[in-house]
Amino acid sequence: MAKVIAVNISKEKGVPKEPIDKGYFEVDHGLVGDAHAADWHRQVSMLGNESIDKIRAKIDGIDVGRFAENITSEGIILYELPIGTKLKVGETVMEVTQIGKECHEGCAIKHITGDCVMPREGIFTKVISPGYVQKGDDIEVIS
Repeated sequence: MAKVIAVNISKEKGVPKEPIDKGYFEVDHGLVGDAHAADWHRQVSMLGNESIDKIRAKIDGIDVGRFAENITSEGIILYELPIGTKLKVGETVMEVTQIGKECHEGCAIKHITGDCVMPREGIFTKVISPGYVQKGDDIEVIS
């Protein structure tokens, strides 16, 4: 079963996020208090721990949130999910809206980690049904 291994937040864009105990995800917004939250198609960013492990193999000390992901998952290959896939994540329902993204020149994350896996393997979702998400919650593909 796929799981949430971290919920991460930052007050500024372009910086790594810090883990929090749990977060509230609002419809048409994303993670309350996060700099990337807004009424757009990339409300929530997700990255698999399996993807982060690829960078950890090259660089020691890379922790969750370093790639500015709101949710770090385990046990699901996120970047293989088709756009439009609906996921039950904790109390929420989210819809996959984008796979990967263009990496910005001078990205602080790439400078810190040496590589940015988010453009290749991260996904973005919008919140369809609100609620809390916390470490240990299940992630389930529902459609």
